[in-house]
Amino acid sequence: MISTNRRDSSRSLFLFLVPSFVGILLFMTPIFYQGEITIPIAILSNLLLDALANLIPAIITGLMSICVIGTVINMIWKPAFINTQTFTKNLFSVSPLWIGLRILGLVFTIASLFQLGPEWIWSEDTGGLLLYDLLPILFSVFLFAGMFLPLLLDFGLLEFVGTLLSKVMRPIFTLPGRSSIDCIASWLGDGTIGVLLTSKQYEEGYYTKREAAVIGTTFSAVSITFSLVVISQVNLGHLFVPFYLTVTLAGIVAAIIVPRIPPLSNKANSYFEVSGCNHVEEIPSNYTPLQWGLEQAMVRASKNTSSSQFFKSGIENVLDMWLGVTPIVMAMGTLALIIAEFTSIFQWLGIPFVPLLKLLQVPEASFASQTLVVGFADMFLPSVIGSRIESELTRFVIACVSVTQLIYMSEVGGLLLGSKIPVSFKELVIIFIERTLITLPIIVLVAHILF
Repeated sequence: MISTNRRDSSRSLFLFLVPSFVGILLFMTPIFYQGEITIPIAILSNLLLDALANLIPAIITGLMSICVIGTVINMIWKPAFINTQTFTKNLFSVSPLWIGLRILGLVFTIASLFQLGPEWIWSEDTGGLLLYDLLPILFSVFLFAGMFLPLLLDFGLLEFVGTLLSKVMRPIFTLPGRSSIDCIASWLGDGTIGVLLTSKQYEEGYYTKREAAVIGTTFSAVSITFSLVVISQVNLGHLFVPFYLTVTLAGIVAAIIVPRIPPLSNKANSYFEVSGCNHVEEIPSNYTPLQWGLEQAMVRASKNTSSSQFFKSGIENVLDMWLGVTPIVMAMGTLALIIAEFTSIFQWLGIPFVPLLKLLQVPEASFASQTLVVGFADMFLPSVIGSRIESELTRFVIACVSVTQLIYMSEVGGLLLGSKIPVSFKELVIIFIERTLITLPIIVLVAHILF
């Protein structure tokens, strides 16, 4: 009996250590590749992009067509082959608003692929930007991240890390310790990976509605790689280190404050209705955090011994993001970019920030004000507009703020709305403004010290 217990224990330990190590290697290990700091998942994604660059927009259009056809069929006839399977039912049975957005996303995609209709829909600054620049990245990231996410989710790594860090994350950020993995995966990889990770854990009952909303809007950080692109766009690449330290400082302050004020503080501490379970990170008095974390990790790992279940889970992750999320990103992102490019709305919305920027002694305040708002449409737009500003201090501020705002509709915002994470469009607008107002003074203070 003792021999059997030891053998089972050794097997569980092996099941915890090996998949978790591979997951850490793929998602969280920074490496230098072609002169950039990146992670293996991003390298795999880029290799796929290079191999299928000309085909991916058409593939995405086909996937969106499947999504819309399945959604419409389910809406009209509710066939058994969709509604008897939990996965397909959750994928195709959505609210009327989501049906409309999926159809709109497909319309924008077809218009951009074939350059049909008004140019303001499919131009390289609106729908074309989404279809040919952003969605191919999401397509490839979703493929590899979705397939290998079970390595992080299902073999005990989150239980182990969550237990060790619960006494840090809970008092400072009001979150479970396991949320630190979401942040690190976003930071080293991409914010989309963080949203995907958070959404899956929320659906499985590991986060409450409030926790999922906080993590999705606060910890889906912009990657190091893309941050380097942003600071280079404003011609301040030589200041990357102080830039990223400033972003980190402002981001931590925002992560402490924003969850404690509405709308995030008003979110219910209840779990996803379908999960049927919840997970509390409490350490028994007769255990150390390391002992309890290891035991919890081994228990979790021992439940996942089927390779077929691993691949099934990965494939469902990929299809969920390809079919369920990309139409929403296309619809919301294109709408936001059309407003940004062809109307003066963001310029008008930026006017209230002019007195604040002048008070903080930021040069070229009137021009800079619109960049504080246009980031809601796309995170890269502020640095594109800001690159024309002469003041290095102002360009530094614009670059930092655009990274710390996090909520931009062309990617993370659209992903959040397309996921099960309980945040509305109105709440995303409020959180975006809150993050801007909280991080701006910190960034300006550092900028005045540097310049």
